[in-house]
Amino acid sequence: MTEYLVATASVHVTAAAADYLHDRIDPGEDSVVVVGVREPDRHDRDAGDAANVARSRLAAAMPETALREGDPTAELLAAVEERDPDVVVIGANSGTDGATGVGSTATALLARADLPVVVVPLPDL
Repeated sequence: MTEYLVATASVHVTAAAADYLHDRIDPGEDSVVVVGVREPDRHDRDAGDAANVARSRLAAAMPETALREGDPTAELLAAVEERDPDVVVIGANSGTDGATGVGSTATALLARADLPVVVVPLPDL
């Protein structure tokens, strides 16, 4: 059994993570928790909409969703410590218009997490 933690703040990141996980998860064996983090300066709906996308796109795995608020890196590291997943899946960046490359949150998780972190590419927005 593998527990995946999907770190997201946008529907684009969640969709990319769902595409990555689609052929990798065994719904009868594996579990998925989607942690949406709303930053104080972002729209209230972003993290909530991301959780809804996860419930739809990963329905067979019946993902658990958790919404948090605050600094994405701090909140995701806290979620990793609390949940103790086997793998973290995160988008290369925030998935918002104009975002490119690997963002600061993904970079921080790669540097600080002591478990596998998969960075999924996002479509050009």
